[in-house]
Amino acid sequence: VKDKLKHAFYIGKSEDFDPTEEQMIIVDKVCHEVVKRHMVLPATVLLETFRPLNYIGSQIMNFFQPMVTAVLPGDGYNDFSQFLEQRGSVDYLCRRINEIEDDSQISSKDSSISDI
Repeated sequence: VKDKLKHAFYIGKSEDFDPTEEQMIIVDKVCHEVVKRHMVLPATVLLETFRPLNYIGSQIMNFFQPMVTAVLPGDGYNDFSQFLEQRGSVDYLCRRINEIEDDSQISSKDSSISDI
């Protein structure tokens, strides 16, 4: 009985998080929009501030799902809410935002050098 109860409330480590292919596509779309709109700093602060609440946020998304999917396609919405349920999702989001921002800065520097 002790062995069964030993891991009864185990929720996983954030290092063990590995998003699915569909989740990676959706997250990349979101991250590209954040970088395109120059909202990297506010998005990062928001994600880090609400890190402990990401699971609750995903449950709120599940609550609003019937209303949102009546207007928008539901596949991406479902995948994104399942993504947020995972413990390492905030780390993954922040990492992808920073990677995409770094790539966009490098490409903009390369284009400005070629203009000279």
